[in-house]
Amino acid sequence: MLRCTNHFFKRPLCRFSKLQHNNRTAPNTLSNFSIKQQIITKIKVRGPITFAEYMKDVLLNPQGGYYMHRDVFGDKGDFITSPELSQMFGELLAVWFINEWSKAGSPKPLQIVELGPGRGTLCYDMLRVMSRFNLLDKTSVHLVEVSPHLTKLQADLLCSNGAASFGVPISWHKHLKDVPDQFAFYLAHEFFDALPIHQFKKTEHGYREILIDVDPVQESKLRFVLSPTETAVGKFFLSTDESREFVEVCPEGLTLAEGLAKRIESYGGLGLIVDYGHEGQGRDTFRAFKNHKLHDPLIEPGTADLTADVDFEAMKKVMCGTNEVLVYGPVSQRTFLMNMGIECRLENLRKNAKPEQIESLDYSYGMLVDPDKMGDRFKFLAVVPSTLSVILNKYPICGFS
Repeated sequence: MLRCTNHFFKRPLCRFSKLQHNNRTAPNTLSNFSIKQQIITKIKVRGPITFAEYMKDVLLNPQGGYYMHRDVFGDKGDFITSPELSQMFGELLAVWFINEWSKAGSPKPLQIVELGPGRGTLCYDMLRVMSRFNLLDKTSVHLVEVSPHLTKLQADLLCSNGAASFGVPISWHKHLKDVPDQFAFYLAHEFFDALPIHQFKKTEHGYREILIDVDPVQESKLRFVLSPTETAVGKFFLSTDESREFVEVCPEGLTLAEGLAKRIESYGGLGLIVDYGHEGQGRDTFRAFKNHKLHDPLIEPGTADLTADVDFEAMKKVMCGTNEVLVYGPVSQRTFLMNMGIECRLENLRKNAKPEQIESLDYSYGMLVDPDKMGDRFKFLAVVPSTLSVILNKYPICGFS
């Protein structure tokens, strides 16, 4: 167990819950492990595998999975995220939460729960804002993370570089179900897009699931094939009135979204989901990114990020299905950040910035809100308990109107 202590507060600030951390200093095993060969062997023994199984192997394999042993963010990684671009992003999300939390009566104790927290940058920026308003008393942070390497990066930032001075206990968990049941702010930024999907293609015989197989001519090569018959996932998740040529479903994401809504209904809380996606119109969105460029997802598995657009319409349906919650959005990232006052925050930062810092601020601002960049590509979805309906009718939820 890794602990980070702060002598001023006389208590442990960081701990790991149900998360083995013995390989914090373990060498990168990519050099002597081939995910591709493991997948090929599995297919030869069992037959073609689904997109979902392929994504799990490529992204989360303990020995050589894409997320498990490397820093995938920033200029030296394969993609960059909004929190890494600018502090303004995390600051405005913190302001959103503080405002909506006040409408619920600012209940304590409070949990801040982030799913897939990357390097921990977003969490750090939010804690920094909340500390300035003296709102961190009886607050704890819970990070849901499966990658040992990313867990180390998060601990290095949140425990070693100043966040410990906020006096907030920080815990790591492998699953959302391990987080204690109480009022919480749930945050998922670019988390659902990496969850495993199933993809289906419309044929004259109905929908057939797209699988991944070994090329019979070149056995070191992977290829896409169609299932000969309807699969169980297709029978359960595809509606009878579906008409798209390609359909993607994410059972794990839908189950998690439904569970998140249930927690908010049962124990109170606020949820904010930020990702790129669509409202039920998506088709073939499965892709890979390597060195900030599109990459063939079947070549060199384990060296590139695999992702698919989030179906926000399907997510809203499962959240509202049997749960007494209110769901707002999705709205574009540009709309949300503009409504939250990003232009005012930019101007305030520019006043005290050096010329080179101003250039960086302007660049980050453009990336975040430009419709041709992140502005329209990313969407925001909010989830709150239905018990807040009366007050939200009088004071509408921020950022979404």
